[in-house]
Amino acid sequence: MNTEKGYAAGFRTLDTEVSDRKLPVEGTLPTWLRGSLLRNGPARFEAGSGAAGRAFRHWFDGQAMLHRFAFADGRVTYTNRFVDTPSSRAARESGRIAYPEFATDPCRSLFARFFSVFSRPEVANTNVSVARFGERFVALTETPLPVEFDPETLATAGVVGYEDALKGQLTTAHPHQDPGTGDLVNQLTHFARRSEYRVYRQPTTGTKRELIGRHPVTRPGYMHSFAITGRYVVLAEFPLTVNPLSLILSGRPFIENYRWDPERGTRFIVFDQREGGVRGVYETTACFAFHHINAWEDEDRDGDLVLDLCAYSDASVIDALYLDRLRAGEGVPVSYPTRFRIGLRTGRVETERLAEESMELPRIAYERHNGRDYRYAYGVSSLDGREDDFINQLVKVDTRTGATLTWHEEGCYPGEPVFVPAPDAADEDDGVLLSLVLDSANGSSSLLVLSARTLDVLARAQAPHIVPYGFHGLFTGRA
Repeated sequence: MNTEKGYAAGFRTLDTEVSDRKLPVEGTLPTWLRGSLLRNGPARFEAGSGAAGRAFRHWFDGQAMLHRFAFADGRVTYTNRFVDTPSSRAARESGRIAYPEFATDPCRSLFARFFSVFSRPEVANTNVSVARFGERFVALTETPLPVEFDPETLATAGVVGYEDALKGQLTTAHPHQDPGTGDLVNQLTHFARRSEYRVYRQPTTGTKRELIGRHPVTRPGYMHSFAITGRYVVLAEFPLTVNPLSLILSGRPFIENYRWDPERGTRFIVFDQREGGVRGVYETTACFAFHHINAWEDEDRDGDLVLDLCAYSDASVIDALYLDRLRAGEGVPVSYPTRFRIGLRTGRVETERLAEESMELPRIAYERHNGRDYRYAYGVSSLDGREDDFINQLVKVDTRTGATLTWHEEGCYPGEPVFVPAPDAADEDDGVLLSLVLDSANGSSSLLVLSARTLDVLARAQAPHIVPYGFHGLFTGRA
């Protein structure tokens, strides 16, 4: 008996690649909307085919595919292409899982494990996000080897190397722009006998990184993202941590070596970009998050750091995202937009929920409000906070009042809403949201264009096939 839920179509392999396919559009696109939405996410969930094929185990293991929705003169065209890496080639051409993934391991030797963990990272399956390194566009994941691609054809150009001696085996898939300089900032986790978190900056015009500060750690935590303000970088160390030796010796896939220890609590490690080094470590109760929403310095409250993230009560969401569980509809925990106010002088951390609607995959008006005070956040959500379905609505949160707006259509499952500001926008929410939606009843995917102010649908462009659920994207003015 088939026990798959309707939304399980978003976790099936997409083999088809198309170029500049003109899409039918319902409604009216804003006349000013010109450029490209570039999205990244998994699209192949097995190596080989038939009985001889081997399935990847986790949503985060799927092989990376890029998607481009180009807007010009009221029209939308679509291109999609696999990221060409040794991992994806092995899966497609030889039917092998040849490289370790988040929760799938090819059962390599102890010798190979040692060199993959403690030496140069392997070319990874960059299926998480998209970023700009100056004029370069790169696909990213949690290992520090970005893969460059052509933003028009989506053809893979190759790995981007760094011109420095900074080492680390893990990074976050979400580098930030420094609100003041525009430099890219990120962190490296370096596994060793004495492991470290290493925060660095990278000029947008080059690939030579500069160390901002380092922090020693015995059991490194799992970090998918971090926060930045004009002066500070904040790492959230949740109590999901690992003994680095277990990555070599256990024989388990990467994430299954991490252990949840709520007694540790959550620690915010604050780096001072101006002075260098660590400003302080601030502790609060245990929680978990993949994504930060934003952070800023509240000069009206003695320079407190205000940090907003999508908080879960624990890390069980990781287990819920194994593909067999998702397809069987076992349910997914939800996270809520949560504010942490860090007293840099008092050492206290205050916590409050910003809204009663759940939120994941958050976005803001990044160009104007990254690292600064802001009002609106957008994300995906779950209707009535239910955990027996997949993400099935979009949400807008007013962080000052707690008021929310939602978009929901029965049987539809939206992806991350990317905010695009209107030219000469007067208000923070003056613009549109772009969200790729799976319609499970019709077996189709479409790109929604919604008013960021009201969440009313302005237009939708029908994709030529079901697009598997992705993770993150960006909008570029290049059409």
